[in-house]
Amino acid sequence: MGDWRDPFRGSCAVSNGLLTRWELRHDFVRVFPDVYVAKGVTIDAAVRARAAAQWSKERAVVAGRSAAALLGVRWIDVDAPAELIVDGPARPPAGILTRRDRVSEDEICAADGLRTTSAARTCFDIGRRLEFEDAVILLDAIGNATRTTPAHITALAQRHTGARNLTALRRAIDHMDPGAESPPETRTRLLLVEHGLPRPQTQLRIRDRSGMMIARADLGWPQWRVLVEYDGIQHWTDRGQRTWDIDRLALLEALGWCVIRVGANLLYTRPWVVVDRVTAALRRAGAPL
Repeated sequence: MGDWRDPFRGSCAVSNGLLTRWELRHDFVRVFPDVYVAKGVTIDAAVRARAAAQWSKERAVVAGRSAAALLGVRWIDVDAPAELIVDGPARPPAGILTRRDRVSEDEICAADGLRTTSAARTCFDIGRRLEFEDAVILLDAIGNATRTTPAHITALAQRHTGARNLTALRRAIDHMDPGAESPPETRTRLLLVEHGLPRPQTQLRIRDRSGMMIARADLGWPQWRVLVEYDGIQHWTDRGQRTWDIDRLALLEALGWCVIRVGANLLYTRPWVVVDRVTAALRRAGAPL
């Protein structure tokens, strides 16, 4: 209770003499009814998840996107509701979504000291409930953060043959790749595959002629020596990163690699250009398209 950066129940803090009601009103921010954090704390998805658990008096199981946040995923919309699995009827406040689902004890783990759906169970729930692209982004991210594989999720799904939306889940699992390290990398891969291109490998290790690793690439086809790189904002604003990018591109091209670079503007406003450029590069390299 002493670390006010973590969500806590205000009534408990006051009744235990740790805070006065005046301090609670003036020095803390209410996240949910009777749940507070200190002013200045960024209320991200993980904090919101912990706050929701406090609202439930830690009787619920943290689930869905909230579980993903506690499992180490960074790419959760801060405005998404916190998600809980509850045993019985509940009247959650705005900002908390509750479900009454069957969850086995071996589908629950401890994350940040809270009962949370396991990585595989979290993927099982997300893959059935979110839109396809959003689901694959989070399955990739959970897999990357926890080493959960498609096989783990498939094995769990086999225990829930009567669950809803299993077809959507299977499609998301089929497109999952824990090698993706950001949502744009996932979106780029899905864009290419959905347009009929061969599925690329993720996080390729590129070595020079002596066998020394000189680079790691987001996406690529080593058999045709074609790479696709997503350049985030740091590639344009960080002078040191920009300098290295130029040197790195020269090294890769000298070794016979073709590199297609993709930025946010290109991916989100002109995705057909990405597809056309990658298709042309693969054809030049001899891919049977």
